[in-house]
Amino acid sequence: MFDFLKKKKYGNVFAPVDGNYIPLKEVNDPVFSQKMMGEGFGIQPTSSEIYAPIKGTITTIFQTKHAIGLTGASGEEVLLHIGIDTVELAGKPFEVFVKIGQTVDENTVLVRVNFAEIRDAGKSEIVLTLFTNGTKSYDGLEKSQVKHGEVLNER
Repeated sequence: MFDFLKKKKYGNVFAPVDGNYIPLKEVNDPVFSQKMMGEGFGIQPTSSEIYAPIKGTITTIFQTKHAIGLTGASGEEVLLHIGIDTVELAGKPFEVFVKIGQTVDENTVLVRVNFAEIRDAGKSEIVLTLFTNGTKSYDGLEKSQVKHGEVLNER
């Protein structure tokens, strides 16, 4: 009874890039920090390769290559968003290695990013992992440094 009130239990979530973990509530953009796009977390990257944050299937690749949508085997819907306002860069700093319909896991490189170009354009290079169809908050996750492929357990 009232199963719709329960949060779904999804599979493991992995850090998609090496870097510094940032709770979503601390991201310098109200759309993300106020969780209008869903729960999730950010990582200030220290490497240029972005990996899949879940095991699943690529469902969307934005034309500007700054965002990729994935659906997990358990039904989770994830938006991987690279940078803030990077849509304005028209795909230039991004090299995508996957295609729609491809099955991926935490070892699959999705995108290589030229973060220097993003910084030179005055944009934030934070990599956001957003759960667009519900999950628990990651704001209380006690992490600082993360490595891609590391399991990040939700709070």
